[in-house]
Amino acid sequence: MRLASSCRTLSALCLCLWLALPAGVAAAGDTLFQYSTIDALLAGLYDGQMSIEDLKYQGDFGLGTLNGLDGELVVLDGQAYHVAAGGQAQVPADSARTPFATVSFFQEDTILTLGRVGSLEALNLAVEAGLPSRNAFCAIRIDGRFPFVKARAIPRQNTPYAPLAEAVKQQVVVQFSGEGTLVGYYSPPFVKGVNVPGFHWHFLTSDRTGGGHVLDCSIEPTTARLDTLREFTVRLPQSKEFDGLDLTGDKSGELDVVEKGATGSQ
Repeated sequence: MRLASSCRTLSALCLCLWLALPAGVAAAGDTLFQYSTIDALLAGLYDGQMSIEDLKYQGDFGLGTLNGLDGELVVLDGQAYHVAAGGQAQVPADSARTPFATVSFFQEDTILTLGRVGSLEALNLAVEAGLPSRNAFCAIRIDGRFPFVKARAIPRQNTPYAPLAEAVKQQVVVQFSGEGTLVGYYSPPFVKGVNVPGFHWHFLTSDRTGGGHVLDCSIEPTTARLDTLREFTVRLPQSKEFDGLDLTGDKSGELDVVEKGATGSQ
C-alpha cells in the first residue's frame, strides 16, 4: 500500500512539473531549432509570428534578425540582443518578433585551440578542420580579443519589401576592436535553401553594447567551443505571405552576396 501510494505521489509530482513548463520548451541537448527558412528571408518575407520570448524557450544561443529585417539578432547566455544599423546593441522586448532565427541550448562537446587568425576566411578553414563532422550542425562560440571585426546591420525596411539581395545594399558597416564573442553555426551542405550552408557568424562586444553580422575579423590566440547538433527542427510561418512564396528557384547566388556583404557599399 505504501509503495502504491508513493508511486501515485511521484506520478502526480512529475505531472505537476511537466504542466509547469512553458509551452513549446525544447529539451536541452543536441537540437538545432530554426524559425522559417533562409530562402523565405531572401525572397523578402521579413515579418514572422515568433516572439523573442518564445524563441528563448527553444535555445540560449543563436542568431537571426527582427521583423522588418531590423538589424541583427544575437542570443548569448540566454539573453537576446538586437543590433541596429550602426552597430549598437540593446535588449529587445520579449514581445518583439523575428522572421528568421536559429537557436540551440549550448553545451560544448569539443574545444578547439586556435592560433592567431588574420581573417574570417582563415577562421572558417581552421574551425572546419576541427569539426567532428561536416555532415552535422555545429554551434560555435569563440570568446577572445579581436584586433578588428568588420560587422554590418541592415536598417529596418518598409513595405513593400524588396528581396534581401537588394535590401543588403543599405547595410551599415562598422568596425570593432577589443574583447568580444563570436556566435556562429556551421550547417552542412544539404540544408541549401533552408539554412546557410557553411558558416554564419554574428559578433557581440564583451560589454554587449555593439555587434553585427560578421563580414571579416582577426582574433588573437584563443579557443573555439563547439557543440555538435544532430537533430534539426524547423518551424514554418503560418501566414498567407509564406504560403504564397515561390521557393522553387536556386537562390545560392543571392545568398553569397548577402552573407559576404559584397554590395559595393562597404
